[in-house]
Amino acid sequence: MMQSRRSYIAVGQAVLAAALFGMNAPFSKLLLIELPPRFLSALLYLGAGIGMLIVDGIRKLSKLDSVEARLTKQELPFVVLMVLLDVAAPISLMVGLTKTNAANAALLNNFEIVATSIIALVIFKEAIGKRLWLSIMLITISSILLTVSDISSLDFSAGSLFVLLACVFWGLENNCTRKLSIKDPLQVVIIKGVGSGLCALVIAAAYKEVTPNITYIILALLLGFFAYGMSIFFYVTAQRDLGAARTSAYYAIAPFIGVGISYIAFAEPITIFFTAALVIMIAGTYFAVAENHLHKHYHQSMEHEHRHNHSDGHHNHIHEPLFTGEHSHAHIHEEIVHTHEHKPDLHHIHEH
Repeated sequence: MMQSRRSYIAVGQAVLAAALFGMNAPFSKLLLIELPPRFLSALLYLGAGIGMLIVDGIRKLSKLDSVEARLTKQELPFVVLMVLLDVAAPISLMVGLTKTNAANAALLNNFEIVATSIIALVIFKEAIGKRLWLSIMLITISSILLTVSDISSLDFSAGSLFVLLACVFWGLENNCTRKLSIKDPLQVVIIKGVGSGLCALVIAAAYKEVTPNITYIILALLLGFFAYGMSIFFYVTAQRDLGAARTSAYYAIAPFIGVGISYIAFAEPITIFFTAALVIMIAGTYFAVAENHLHKHYHQSMEHEHRHNHSDGHHNHIHEPLFTGEHSHAHIHEEIVHTHEHKPDLHHIHEH
């Protein structure tokens, strides 16, 4: 019961993350009127990092104690890799866009969902069942329909390889972020935003794309806070209970949010492709939600630190004096074998 409730909350967080990120494309389209693309990319990341720094500062000034575990040196390799991949992916995409058309790039961008799932399965041993594979396939088809407007404009070239490489980078980055989801998501977003934003700003400066338009800079930072900062926060939190592949599948609804906003803001028509894609997306989401993963499994002994409580059946250690509610500290899990429905969260990375 507790596990199912947590899963449904995580699904809600993943959908909210997608909804927030869905704001990015239509509003960025407006900002690109005055801001160069590389500079805008830097501002969006910096808006996420700075915004979350302010939130963290308010939390500390209000003396609201966080029960989240802080990042340690043990997570440093994943932190560094996350930031580097967040820089490498957009660069690969930009190179690809110079060698292929926009329609082709938009279509190939949907490979990120597949890349995230394959990397999660092969490298990080995340369990992916038949229903989830079907869900991923339907969501990919849906995304392709959403991005195809003219079949004759599509081709495969060297530029396509760079776009696919960008998707692989983002797929690996999604899995690195999943490894950090055990820790304070606010801290993860701050590092991700500030680190990636500063690197992107250096690149924008190298291309002489930095402009002094204060009004648009402020608007871009605000958009970055909501579309990147808050979105990544809920995305990382959802990954704790859903894993990388499932969270990526739910996150795929973001383009539909973007199209909906574009329809309202720019009076763009809803096409038959959009309607068909929406129906397929709903079917794909159903299979992701309806997945029932239940079997006898083994938990090896391990020690780690993260936010937890003692009502989930996996945290049975004793406190002196007795402590209830959510808290964070280093704790040891004893070996245990049991059966219950579960997702590939941090306590259920096992062989099948």
